[in-house]
Amino acid sequence: MHKIARMAGFLAAHGIWSVSDGENLIPMFGYEDTQGDRAMDRLVFDDIADAAKAGQEALKTGRQDWARAVLVADGYLRSDARRIDALLIDAVEYLPARQSMRMAIPYRPQLQGFAVYRPKFLTVPHRYESDQSELAAAFFAGVDSHEQAAAVWDAHLIDQSV
Repeated sequence: MHKIARMAGFLAAHGIWSVSDGENLIPMFGYEDTQGDRAMDRLVFDDIADAAKAGQEALKTGRQDWARAVLVADGYLRSDARRIDALLIDAVEYLPARQSMRMAIPYRPQLQGFAVYRPKFLTVPHRYESDQSELAAAFFAGVDSHEQAAAVWDAHLIDQSV
């Protein structure tokens, strides 16, 4: 799970960089194959919701040669009857056994003064439920590996949960 958490961090950072200037995020789908080769595609559809659904379907079905895959889409968290903008990250590790995790990166849109809040693990494999520190460390290593995006993330971080 460390490799998928790191990959999720890299793609989440890229997503934060994309929305930091007020642009809509075109859902991003990244994968790594069993040979270690990586690719990332923007899921360009007429409707962003259809693009996110296509990404979910790709995660669900996978491909025989994929070791792991990550989908990053713009969406919302609900808290106390309010909607909070967030990047939603779905990540699947296919090999050696299928495991998945889901995260949200809450943010404040550029029109309201762009800010990034503390990420939330929404679902994790059972063994990480009581201690997510290893996954968090791997995730932030992935964020930091995207130098340009990490600089934007760090410059706009409000280290609090929403």
